[in-house]
Amino acid sequence: MKNKTRFLIKPLLIALGSAILVQACAIPSIQIHDPSIILPEQFNGESNTAKADSGATIQWEAWFDDPYLTNLVESAVANNKEVAVLIQRINMASNEVYAREGEYLPGVSAGIAAETEKVGEYTRDGAVEEQLEIKEGKAFADPLANLRPGLNASWEVDIWHKLRDATKVASLEYLASVESKNFFITQLVSEVSRSYYELLALDNRLANIDATIALQRDVIRTINALKEYGRASSLPVARFNAEVKRNESERYLIEQEIAEKENTINLLLGRNFQHIERDSQTLFNTDIVHPPVGVPSTMLANRPDVKKAELTLQAANLNINVAKANFYPSFELKAGVGLSAFDSRYLFNVPESLAYSLSGDIFAPLINRRAIEAVYKNASAEQIQAAYEYELTLLTAVAEVSNSLSKLDNLEKSANAKREQIASLEDSVDIANQLFSSAHGEYLEVLLAQREALEARSEFIETRQRQMTALVDLYQALGGGWQS
Repeated sequence: MKNKTRFLIKPLLIALGSAILVQACAIPSIQIHDPSIILPEQFNGESNTAKADSGATIQWEAWFDDPYLTNLVESAVANNKEVAVLIQRINMASNEVYAREGEYLPGVSAGIAAETEKVGEYTRDGAVEEQLEIKEGKAFADPLANLRPGLNASWEVDIWHKLRDATKVASLEYLASVESKNFFITQLVSEVSRSYYELLALDNRLANIDATIALQRDVIRTINALKEYGRASSLPVARFNAEVKRNESERYLIEQEIAEKENTINLLLGRNFQHIERDSQTLFNTDIVHPPVGVPSTMLANRPDVKKAELTLQAANLNINVAKANFYPSFELKAGVGLSAFDSRYLFNVPESLAYSLSGDIFAPLINRRAIEAVYKNASAEQIQAAYEYELTLLTAVAEVSNSLSKLDNLEKSANAKREQIASLEDSVDIANQLFSSAHGEYLEVLLAQREALEARSEFIETRQRQMTALVDLYQALGGGWQS
């Protein structure tokens, strides 16, 4: 009988092993995508950009020599609420790595189990108890208790490196979360700077309107003086008064924009409303220089979003191996050792109460593997998505730097032309005032000259603000700001 049983068990084991191997080998085919972006050697074909050093490594204070702005940036990085949220996400990602590292180590638990059981008399256990009672001449307790203090251990043998690869994936995701925070800091630094320069531009627009209003009121006084001598009528006074009211209305709107911009900066700094300390003349006193931008390949070492996309792609590649390992058999070892007795009086009677166990399990999916196949195909789709996102991030980075360089160059030319225009218009205002005062010119010429000069100065302020914003955009495009 024993030989017959062994004869049957051996083929069953062989068949089971063959089925496991066949099913493990029947893995669906998937696609992956390798990034194939070739970065240009230079930005915009400019030879002066082909330098090894990138401006992104320059500290913030060296780019923008403004102590007020420096204080705002430092306060924003230290107190911004979204930065605090991202730091907690990094902590959670770190805890995930810690948890994954423990998954491929043996687990040991200690405990005490207590149970009681009443078996039926006409069952196998009941018959055994009856025979023992007859043999020993003693009655079994009914119901029968069982006490089991001891240690249990289990360990999944990581033959296919599924658990180790999952730990590496968690580590890469943790590093990606760090780069995500760095990228946000870069954006935060840039947003604070843009808002700051917009605030300076509003201050100068307000000062420009105030100067224009004062000039127009001087003209009104001149016209009133001429009226006394019969050399002017009430019409110019009415027209200039209307122009003054028009500018005063614009002035209130600018004051509202200033209040809103200060609120925006305070929000970025994570604080309630307070006055933003600043020097409005910094908008014109700061020299616009072309910092070294380096070669495009240096952005890989500076831009956090590029590094995040690269880490995400590495994690997606490893995740395919993790998903693929689910098709293979899993091996788990279990062991337990402790004491067992139906009565506490016999619990410490060693070796009679000593109990132990040792087992090994092999499991492999055979039928209805749709969930595993879906996870595997999703891992493939995520890898392709991560590869395309990496390519898109690289292309976006190069485009942003190129656009910022081009914008700085063209805005500099526009600002120079605007300065010449303002100088000519200011001369025309002086000439128109002199002609009108000497009764050789019309008041409309004075009004038109003043309005054109006001508009030209406003446009120059806007151009100057756009220059500073373009410099901020270049610093962000190069991946600067987060190092501080």
